[in-house]
Order: sequence, then structure tokens, then C-alpha cells
Amino acid sequence: MAEGLRERKKRQTRQYISDVATGLFLERGFEAVTVAEIADAANVSVNTVYNYFPAKEDLFLDRSAGVADRLARWVRGRPEGESAAAAVLRELREEVTAVSPRIGLMPGYARFRQVIEDAPALRSRLWAISQEVQANLEQALREETGAGDHDELPQLMAGQISWVHGTVMEVIAREMVKGRDPGEVSREVLALLDDIEDLLSEPVLGYAVRTG
Repeated sequence: MAEGLRERKKRQTRQYISDVATGLFLERGFEAVTVAEIADAANVSVNTVYNYFPAKEDLFLDRSAGVADRLARWVRGRPEGESAAAAVLRELREEVTAVSPRIGLMPGYARFRQVIEDAPALRSRLWAISQEVQANLEQALREETGAGDHDELPQLMAGQISWVHGTVMEVIAREMVKGRDPGEVSREVLALLDDIEDLLSEPVLGYAVRTG
């Protein structure tokens, strides 16, 4: 269904407020900027800001919803014959090979990450997002395998597979904060993914293979 005029304007307003806020945060730091200052800079009311972003952290991490269900989407979209872990490894390799900004491989990410490191509230939000990633993946694995509510295997597997994703993201963040070239980091992370795959057990690598 085509996006209506009202929906398009709301999306554009939300994006504009987020862009203004991000610019201020990158310039001055997260804690030094108030919501009132953001509203003033975006020429909207404080209430309007909160209508689009319930918490100040949402203004900086405005794409967190796409991250929270990333692994679940990858697992649900895997082709026949591929396991859940293999799907995540493949998708990560594709993102890393493409030097994708979606995983932090981009110029300027060092400053973005430094803002997070300097703000306890943002670090807490990142931790909460990582918990969402694992919970959403566990739910996807339960649905894909038909596991019951008392079956602990999907939770255990979600923890293992989430570790793969979390490790890669943390290494990328650590290296990009050093101001390194995204292409160089990409090559190193590809080698890291090979090492990670070698560490995963056969039960993990063979779990939830799509059969049809």
C-alpha cells in the first residue's frame, strides 16, 4: 500500500528531529544537550519531540528497532538447507564484505560511538537492545522449530548465535573508535568470523536447518 501524505509527513518530521538531535549530540555530547534545545533547533515543541521519541535515548539510537529484530529476520529468511547459525554467519559476512555502514563500517562512526561511550544512559540502552536481539531470536527459533515453551534449547541456541553477532559488532566498534580505515577493519573481521565459526560446536551449526 502506498504511503499516504499524512504518514509521509510524519515520517519526514520524525527523521528531521532525529537528524537535528544527532547533529547536536555529535557536536556537544549526549548529556550536554537537552530535549528543549533539540526542540528549539528543530523548530518544534518539546511535546512534539516526545510524541515521536518517548525517551531522549531514542533520538540518538533511532534505528534500534531494525537492530533488535535483525537476527530474527535473518533466521526467518534463510533458504532451504541452511541452519540458523549459518544464516547469521552468512549475513554478517555479506555485511562485512560490503563494508556496510549498517554495522558501523563507515567514516565518522568513531565519533558516533564515542558519544555512546561517554553517556551511561546510551550504554544502558545498547545493553537493552542486545537483550531484545536475543529475545527476538529465541522467539524466532521457537517458531521455526516448533519448540514448546518449556524447551530450553532455543534459549541456549539464541545465546550462542547472539554471541556471534555481539562479538562482531563490539570488535567493529572498538576498532572504528581508533579512527581506523573501514576497509581494513572489514578484512580483519572477515578473518575473525572464520575463527568464530571454528569455535562453534556442531550442534549449534546444525540447529534449525530449514527443510522446506
